[in-house]
Amino acid sequence: MGDFLCTGGDMAAARQRGPRTYEKPPLSADDLVTRMVDRGLQVPDRDRARRYLRHIGYFRLSPYTIPFQQDGSDHAFVDGTTFDQVLDLYAFDRALRLLVLDAVERVEVAVRAAITDHMSTHYGDPHWYTHARHFSQESQHDRLLKIVHETCQEKLRTRAETAEGSLDHRSALEHYLLTYGSPDLPPSWLMVETLTLGQLSALYRNLQSRADQSAVARSLGLNEPLLSSWLQTYVRIRNICAHHGRLWNVGLGVYPKIPRSPSVSWLEHDQALPERSRRRVYPALVSLQSVLDTVSPRSSWAGRLHHLIESRPAMNMRGMGVPEDWSADPFWSRHLG
Repeated sequence: MGDFLCTGGDMAAARQRGPRTYEKPPLSADDLVTRMVDRGLQVPDRDRARRYLRHIGYFRLSPYTIPFQQDGSDHAFVDGTTFDQVLDLYAFDRALRLLVLDAVERVEVAVRAAITDHMSTHYGDPHWYTHARHFSQESQHDRLLKIVHETCQEKLRTRAETAEGSLDHRSALEHYLLTYGSPDLPPSWLMVETLTLGQLSALYRNLQSRADQSAVARSLGLNEPLLSSWLQTYVRIRNICAHHGRLWNVGLGVYPKIPRSPSVSWLEHDQALPERSRRRVYPALVSLQSVLDTVSPRSSWAGRLHHLIESRPAMNMRGMGVPEDWSADPFWSRHLG
């Protein structure tokens, strides 16, 4: 189920397909190990390498070989590069994804709570979202209602009768649907749980009142433009992490807006975020910690991030856009003391 407010332009703007026909044959794990060895990679234990290729996949692992290849070469490796170095980079990226996903989850839960708490209490209506007057675009509001309605219908269709003593208990949404016949749709605090992060982000941007958007953002220590921007970045990051994609040196395409207000928790020194870093994942990491400062101020996330980054080669920091002395900025150092 897609997000109910499009981001990033129309589908009609898609690029044209290339003219060539794909004719590369599939290769066995043994053939793929031989290919890497022929390109100069040191693989002392071929059985071990084959096992990793079978369970990870060559084309998932191959992007992690690129930083170890010679410039301008036909995939030739820098002398002395080992299979373990490539594998370590893959493992680092996996650990980074899990750590980032932990922070995104906390932020996502906080945004769900902030939206429903403010809108429900401010308007005194647990079903505020069913009224089009709260939204800028009626078509997007209609789509929201359709998403929630279809989720409810699916719950009713698929719910099996639960035997007494079974561990298969009703969800809160199932309880509402099986207990109440009216209103047709659930209250706001159940509605937000039916949405993906992308749909939640779209709901927030489609709120009619700027004052409502600002109130939600303030509860996370932000202002409205920042929360709108950062949520779109988190949607992109969450999708990468959920599909086990490469994160450490990827260009996200959607980057968090840099705060200008001193009331927002952020890096204190301008040189702590050089221009070259702004198109990498590092600003997103800073933004996540900024929100955590408000929603989970005693979190150990910054310390875990520091341990992960500092325990790996400098190559990882460059790919992420992390400056060499990143942890010296007071924004980070207060969490690491």
